[in-house]
Amino acid sequence: MLSRRNLLGLSALVLVTACGGGGGGPRPRRFLRYDGPPITQVQVFKGKRRMYLFSGDKLVKSYKIALGGNPVGPKRFEGDGRTPEGVYVIDRLNPSSAYHLSLGISYPNAEDRAHAAAQGRRPGGDIFIHGRAGKNRGRGRDWTAGCIAVKDHEIEEIFSMVRVGTPIFLFP
Repeated sequence: MLSRRNLLGLSALVLVTACGGGGGGPRPRRFLRYDGPPITQVQVFKGKRRMYLFSGDKLVKSYKIALGGNPVGPKRFEGDGRTPEGVYVIDRLNPSSAYHLSLGISYPNAEDRAHAAAQGRRPGGDIFIHGRAGKNRGRGRDWTAGCIAVKDHEIEEIFSMVRVGTPIFLFP
């Protein structure tokens, strides 16, 4: 049977652990809160390896990015290693991503599917803005299968700022 003193000690230990003090490090930042202006569009410039978040015509944030392993030209087919070009929307948020967190891009659209079908091929899909989850370090500047990658702490910010339905413009 636990004495009152042992019970108080155990309660204090549980409280410290619940507050993040018992995990040996800072509390995970994974889900941040964003109180700034609404993000109304995302712009990606593949050649510059930059992504910009805008609220109206005001730049809110800028990020360095990694792209698909074959970054020149638009994505056309499954497995081509390219990042799409064109106008899409953020169509889903994935808090359980293998790459920390991710935001889905609505590729392929009807035009992408028609182009691939005309060539007798599939357009591919599952294109995301995502983190690294500690993976792919040292694999070069562009290492994704066609996605847009940022650092894990950056995808935490982006995940909190960008909503489903936000347009994303992907430029060469």
